[in-house]
Amino acid sequence: MFEAGCLMFIYVETPLHPGSGRGLGAVDLPIQRERTTDYPMVQASSLKGCLRAEARGKMASHVLEAIFGPGPETERASDHAGALAVGDARVLLFPVRSLAGVFAWTTSVDALARFLREAQIAGVQVGWSLPEQPAPETALVTSTALQAGDSVVLEDLSFTPDGRQADGVRAIGHWLAQNALPQGPEYEYWRRVLPEKLCILPEDVFRDLVKYATEVQTHIRLDPKTKTVEEGALWTSENLPTDTLLYAPLLASPSRTPKATLTAKDVLREVEQLGLVRVQLGGDETTGQGIVALRFMNGAK
Repeated sequence: MFEAGCLMFIYVETPLHPGSGRGLGAVDLPIQRERTTDYPMVQASSLKGCLRAEARGKMASHVLEAIFGPGPETERASDHAGALAVGDARVLLFPVRSLAGVFAWTTSVDALARFLREAQIAGVQVGWSLPEQPAPETALVTSTALQAGDSVVLEDLSFTPDGRQADGVRAIGHWLAQNALPQGPEYEYWRRVLPEKLCILPEDVFRDLVKYATEVQTHIRLDPKTKTVEEGALWTSENLPTDTLLYAPLLASPSRTPKATLTAKDVLREVEQLGLVRVQLGGDETTGQGIVALRFMNGAK
């Protein structure tokens, strides 16, 4: 059984493509999504592989194997399981262009409730409670920063701003700014404006935005001789936009090998001491895609 836990926050700094293979819809290369909600996600295997790749060369090999397991590339993959369990990364804040304030960080009561559930599993306590579900065609906001006249206009959708729960929404924004966003001085501005740009939408609207308001990039392949597009070499890929905030639980148990005796808390401490401020995640690495900032928050477990 897991004896320690923490949350890993993932802040998208350049468009992120956690690919799901070739799609059958309008986008050739869609991103990974939850089956029941269509919310974007990053599967746990991708996250664990990224963490393992970053740890390789920074950890002693016996510690690496104790935490992540021997690995499928060795003949000892079945010797023992790793002590670290990595959960799927789920969306918490999704940036949407706004007629006022440039963009809003959107979320929903449903997405926040999912976050509270995963935080509880990881042993992380938060200092806020869920707001009430916003009425249809309304948006919970904290100030007039996102208001264009009497409305909040996101993409091509118009909402009536509702400030009756402003204190509760602001508490969520302040907590996320202080605990989820990266700590570096380059993020001081973003930590300051997050509570003012936070917008809680009806769950169906949020679902539609994370489904249809992602970034779609068009790619081509040129003929090296003629410098024209090769026939059939035009495709599109879907990406999570810059400024998306995701989270994933990390759960640990004591190590299962005598080569490295680690408690569950030791396992998480070793991962945090890697000093992973920024990593590359997902596809299109050589075009600068998928650069994300990480932040860890320990649980009480």
